[in-house]
Amino acid sequence: MVVEGEGVTARATRTGPDRADISAAKADGSPVLAGSVTAAPDVPTALDERRAQLGDPGELFIVDQMSVGDRSGPVTSSVDLGTPNGDLYPFSIEQKLDAITEPSDWYRTEANPWGRPILPMEMVSVLTQKVGADFPVRGPSVGLFLDLEVKLVAGPIFVGQEYVLEREVVALGQSRRTESSWVRTDVTDAESGDLVAHVLLHSGVFKESYAGYPTDRL
Repeated sequence: MVVEGEGVTARATRTGPDRADISAAKADGSPVLAGSVTAAPDVPTALDERRAQLGDPGELFIVDQMSVGDRSGPVTSSVDLGTPNGDLYPFSIEQKLDAITEPSDWYRTEANPWGRPILPMEMVSVLTQKVGADFPVRGPSVGLFLDLEVKLVAGPIFVGQEYVLEREVVALGQSRRTESSWVRTDVTDAESGDLVAHVLLHSGVFKESYAGYPTDRL
């Protein structure tokens, strides 16, 4: 976990023609994240490799009402420059760009190859998650984001453009302390009908935070 004001160093190490492994660490060397950047559709990502190692999740008690293959939607979503994005993301793109380390004019103005502002990569998950969760999770319970992957199919994604979101549960799992779900959101341009991106979110729930969790399983 990182809090405001902590220094973080990010690194990318090229591991192939179309892939680099990425990491971030605090000043004392504590790891913050690990993942990959790819530039071709058929190159396995870090999350492809993680999901390939998933086995049978076993008996579940918090995400047990979900099944692989469950789908939801469609719903629509958009992100403009000046409007905050709800309770989970109470900030606008303008506020985000004032805070990020390396802002770009491409995110604010029409001075880019597409002639319109594009959504920063770190805001794509906001576009897909600001409309809320669609699948049942037992609670009250405390959740957290474990992994995130944004894959552009026909990007970029544009500021102020309306997109259609459809979700699918692609995996379920558990660790010693959490139960989790992997949900892929397909992002489609509402005007053209073109698929523009996939967003894969791996969300966990702490077992101990759910009062109904069997004590002999903790």
